[in-house]
Amino acid sequence: MEFEQNVIDAFPGICVAEGDIRSVVVTRGSLELDCLKQEIAREITSRYTLENVKDDPLFRAYRDFFWSVGVDPTKTRPASEALVRRILSGGRVPSINTAVDAYNLASAKSSVPIGAFDADTFGKNLTMRFAADGERFIGIGMEKPLMLRPNQVVLTDSEQIIAVYPYRDSDATKVTTDTRDIHIVACGVPKVERGRVIEGYNLCAGYLERYAGGVASEAEISPKVE
Repeated sequence: MEFEQNVIDAFPGICVAEGDIRSVVVTRGSLELDCLKQEIAREITSRYTLENVKDDPLFRAYRDFFWSVGVDPTKTRPASEALVRRILSGGRVPSINTAVDAYNLASAKSSVPIGAFDADTFGKNLTMRFAADGERFIGIGMEKPLMLRPNQVVLTDSEQIIAVYPYRDSDATKVTTDTRDIHIVACGVPKVERGRVIEGYNLCAGYLERYAGGVASEAEISPKVE
């Protein structure tokens, strides 16, 4: 992934770990995956409470990034924190399909927001840049386009925005039961160590191999550090 220099300058330490999981077979659900959901729910409820989850250093780093790009994290929470809070409130991880459920569980367990995209729905050369004022974006489940502001960070190919970083993926590139190759982006922000981002990718890749039958590539970390 290419990073425009003004993004690196504005957010020192921002990074991604990305790679592909190929030849997946995505189904509606599996009993084995349901068992993993229960296991991770038990782990999360033993680790956090609704009162202290906001003080976790990783969640705090993502919250700080949200504030810096004009997103209120008390209303629109980082994806990993939102999943953890849902579990702590007695809810279940949403059941979408085996691939989406697997990467959601990896995000909840690792505390790292993870984006996943159908690799056949976008160009291969991704760029992280600032949005142009008034650019339009339709995220998963949205009926109307979101009007972006110039301080928001986006992931794009040459023709479309595939994500508002690091919390909202495009509806046009979402993973479905028809998906055969998945591109994973584990999202790092300032104050989050690169190693934690790579761990999030590796956990996600392992879950997808196990529960969606894919073959994962090694993580590529960007931007490069000399």
